[in-house]
Amino acid sequence: MTSSFQTSIPLPVTATFAPAFAAYFILLNLRTSKARVASNTYIGNDVAGTKPDNTKQPLLPSPAGHSLQIESRSHGNYVENVPFALLLTAFVEANGGNPKVLTVSLLGLLFFRVVNVEFGLRAKNALGWGRPVGYFGTLTYVAALSGYGAWLARSFWIN
Repeated sequence: MTSSFQTSIPLPVTATFAPAFAAYFILLNLRTSKARVASNTYIGNDVAGTKPDNTKQPLLPSPAGHSLQIESRSHGNYVENVPFALLLTAFVEANGGNPKVLTVSLLGLLFFRVVNVEFGLRAKNALGWGRPVGYFGTLTYVAALSGYGAWLARSFWIN
C-alpha cells in the first residue's frame, strides 16, 4: 500500500528566492572545489605551510592553504546559516506572513550572506566590514523571523 503526502500550502515568496540562494551556494561550492584542487587537499583544510627564516615561529599558511581556508569557511558559514533561515521563512509564510515583509527580509538575508563573504572573508586578512555586517545581520534575521513566526502562531496557544 502506498500513500502520498500532499500539502496545499503555497510558499511563493520562499520559492521565488530559492534560485538566488541556490546560485550563490553553487558559486561558493565551486570556489571551494577550485581551492581544494589548487592546494591538492581533498579532505580537511590542512595544507602544508612554510617556516619563516630558521626561527621558532609557527608555520605560515601557504597561499593555497589560505585560499582553501577562506573558501571552505565561506561555504561552511553559508551552509550553517541559510538552510535554517529559509526554513524559518517557510514557517512564517505558511502561517500567513506578509509577503512584502518576507520579500524585504529575504533580500536582506541574501545581502547579509553575500557581504559576509565578498566584503568580509574575501577581504584583506579576512577582516572586511562585511563579516560583522553579515554575521549580525543574519542573527537578527533569525531572531526576527522566529519571533514573527511565533507571533503569527500565537492563537494556537491562546485558545
